[in-house]
Amino acid sequence: MKRNYKAMLLVLLLAFASCSFTTKKFDNPDKDKLLIQIITFVLEQGHFDPILFDDAFSEDFFEDYIAITDPFKRYFYQSDIDDFEKFKLTIDDQLKATDITFFNVVNQRTLQRIAEAKEIYKTVLATPFDYTIKEYYNSDSENAEFPKNKKEMQDRWRKQLKFSAISNYDDLKQEEKQKKEKDASYTMKTDAEIEKEAREATLKSLNIIFEDYIDDQTREDWFAIYVNTIVEEFDPHTYYLAPKSKEDFDQRMSGKLEGIGARLQKRMDYIKVVELISGGPAWKGEELEVEDVILKVKQEDEETPVDIVGMRINDAINYIKGPKGTKVTLTVKKVDGTIKDITITRDIVEIVDTYAKASVVEKDGKKFGVINLPAFYVDFEDYKNINAAKDVKAEIEHLKAEGMEGLVLDLRNNGGGSLPTVVEMAGLFIKDGPIVQVRSTGEAKEVLKDRDKSISWDGPLVILVNEISASASEIMSAAMQDYKRAIIIGSKQTYGKGTVQNVMNLNSMLRNNNAGDLGALALTTQKYYRINGGSVQLEGVKSDVTVPGRFTYINVGEKDKDNPLPWDEIDPAIYTPWENYFDYDATVKKSKERMSNNPQIALIDENAKWVKDKIDVTVFSLNYDDYVKQNENNEAESKKFDAIDDYKTNLSFYSTTYEKSLIENDSTDLKEKRERWHKSLSKDVYIEEALNVLEDLNLAYPIKKVASAVKE
Repeated sequence: MKRNYKAMLLVLLLAFASCSFTTKKFDNPDKDKLLIQIITFVLEQGHFDPILFDDAFSEDFFEDYIAITDPFKRYFYQSDIDDFEKFKLTIDDQLKATDITFFNVVNQRTLQRIAEAKEIYKTVLATPFDYTIKEYYNSDSENAEFPKNKKEMQDRWRKQLKFSAISNYDDLKQEEKQKKEKDASYTMKTDAEIEKEAREATLKSLNIIFEDYIDDQTREDWFAIYVNTIVEEFDPHTYYLAPKSKEDFDQRMSGKLEGIGARLQKRMDYIKVVELISGGPAWKGEELEVEDVILKVKQEDEETPVDIVGMRINDAINYIKGPKGTKVTLTVKKVDGTIKDITITRDIVEIVDTYAKASVVEKDGKKFGVINLPAFYVDFEDYKNINAAKDVKAEIEHLKAEGMEGLVLDLRNNGGGSLPTVVEMAGLFIKDGPIVQVRSTGEAKEVLKDRDKSISWDGPLVILVNEISASASEIMSAAMQDYKRAIIIGSKQTYGKGTVQNVMNLNSMLRNNNAGDLGALALTTQKYYRINGGSVQLEGVKSDVTVPGRFTYINVGEKDKDNPLPWDEIDPAIYTPWENYFDYDATVKKSKERMSNNPQIALIDENAKWVKDKIDVTVFSLNYDDYVKQNENNEAESKKFDAIDDYKTNLSFYSTTYEKSLIENDSTDLKEKRERWHKSLSKDVYIEEALNVLEDLNLAYPIKKVASAVKE
């Protein structure tokens, strides 16, 4: 992989060296033009599947750039769009000529409209809201028209602000009721006083966003958005990393940082939780969840929260993280549309908490093992000591020492990681052979193989996946499925990311660079394929036993992103399927039957459909009585799904002897982390079924004999 990337980089450098341009001292516009020249060159020459810079590109880019610049249609008027339309089919010509006229025109108008918007929202929030009126707010801005005049624009802002303020109003109303219940002599605030306080809180949040964040946007920040929109036309995983902001939409609050322990991404104007770091404060709290949208943030020394919708992700993260021991309250929108306040005490988040961990479980007199792998991590500077394959191998040995007769590898929510690591890990379960095929444009495919003939575990194997399992998780699952080495249990299909990216430092494209830091480009350079020749791109890995989950009906996969690369296939590699299961198909059939008749699974499926219905709702009442009634109805409806969390399997999980020795000498909270994990495993219906499958998978020879022989 690195060899191919280095070769491609060398070709690009040599080719670009022949391009003629000056390397004088650049001012911003000239630097912008240089960046466009380099970006377009790298995309055309280095991208796996480059698209043409033509009229079709111009049209798509035009729509996307306007949508990204003004996603809620609260800045531009229809007349602005009409003005911009003259560029709609000529943007490609501008890029070829390193002309940035379109950017300049839109950016100048954007700054003008933002200045006007500041006056509009201040005017709107100077007038009390009447929550007795029967009116509605439609959050579906994608299908809304741009305002035709200032009156329409002000009304759009009014409804958006009223929708934002009504939640503050409701919170304050509930607080007053609680104070009265605790102290009968307490004099409650009037509705007018509460309304004013709620409106002022909304004003404060908007002032912070506009004055502290939007106004701080530099030309370089705006141009980075423009450039990123260009590159994302090629595929969802090619993106521009600006030199200052480094807005790669993948900021980690982990390692040695003090924070809440969550990974966030910005999607349109919203900040969404895409991962919880195991062992971190958010993970411990068990309230914040993947796919939650963070709407507001309140520090413990502040009375009112700050609305972070529309805030830059770096600024939002800086506002959320903070010193160890301090508290932060997040107002989040759950996947079912309900709004909830979650208070988290910040702490040091250690990266070690994302490493592989193992548990023993006894069932019907047999011992089984569970290994949870949050990511295919690796430290390339210390590969021999820090990589997921090495750790999983070690955990297998610890489980074998306990007498393990079957293994569950849990890859749910595992977003991927290192390609060399997954190839090495897959080799732990087969003698040798191909694991994945990789193809670069214009080059012969490369088959990545396990060449180590030793097998760490050749007993029964089940792999758990869901819709969030992506990239390296899909390579692992696909390889084990193609070999018929494991039974895959989980979502109808995994995420569907079948591409490989490399990060290119754009400064390396120049000699004697006087333009300043140009940033970097994450570039899709390859696609990977299953050993059977198929791609996981868009289609993902289809589970052998399909079970519903909380994401079943939500659009979270690659196929739901903008501009994904297409599915295709190549010739299969030569491989020999695993032959030690004589009842593979019968086991899959029995599992499907169990799952179809499982009431817990049926309830999970019903909940997933309910969540999807709530997500699809885009019209909300701005009448307070109706607002409260709708919230109460949602709360009542959700009660029936409390049984999902109350489920128990009657299985007991415990640490390996090796880990128990670590816990005895541990000065941190390893014991607490493992106890919480074991408790969650005992309530996990998917783990329960995985263990049932392991029981059903009979081997043609005794497991203990094999395990002993491998160990020797």
